[in-house]
Amino acid sequence: MKKIGITGGIGAGKSLICEVFNLLGVPNYPADYRAKWLQSNDPELKKLIVINFGNEAYLNNGELNREYLSKAVFNDDKKLKTLNGLVHPAVAKDFEYWCDKHSDKAYVLKEAALLYETGSYKQLDATINVHANQELRIERTLKRDPQRTKESVLSIMNKQFSDQKRLNLADHIIYNDESRSVILQVIKLHEELVNL
Repeated sequence: MKKIGITGGIGAGKSLICEVFNLLGVPNYPADYRAKWLQSNDPELKKLIVINFGNEAYLNNGELNREYLSKAVFNDDKKLKTLNGLVHPAVAKDFEYWCDKHSDKAYVLKEAALLYETGSYKQLDATINVHANQELRIERTLKRDPQRTKESVLSIMNKQFSDQKRLNLADHIIYNDESRSVILQVIKLHEELVNL
């Protein structure tokens, strides 16, 4: 079974592309969602987060205090590196366990916003970058997340790799910029990946 990473900048449409692959029977591991879930549900990870960030990292009901943790790491690269150093190994372990349950498939997808930035793409057989230009991505993100401002979206973009860097690292590219059919691109790539 091949492990294929799928990524793209905020608003590129990774989730939409994963849904199309899913319709073709390809399982998708949503790494960003699982990272959030593990931070609230994995006892070992929770313990490590409390040791490094204090009891304030969790609410009284045991849920992760996202607001507190976001503020703690947003402009502090050292703290962000510490948090990532706790979360990424937990996600990698969870992904391996998940892969074992899908070992009958020709390939699976690992969807992650920061696939290249974290270096986790190095443990995969290939990567797909979902590409759309910055203006379109900003427009989509503001429509999807009305609580965000253009400035906050740009701030997130500035923390991600540039479009060019992602394109250079990608083994495969799906253009989700309304210039060509996404479905036809996914079907063509699916046929390639099944026959790898």
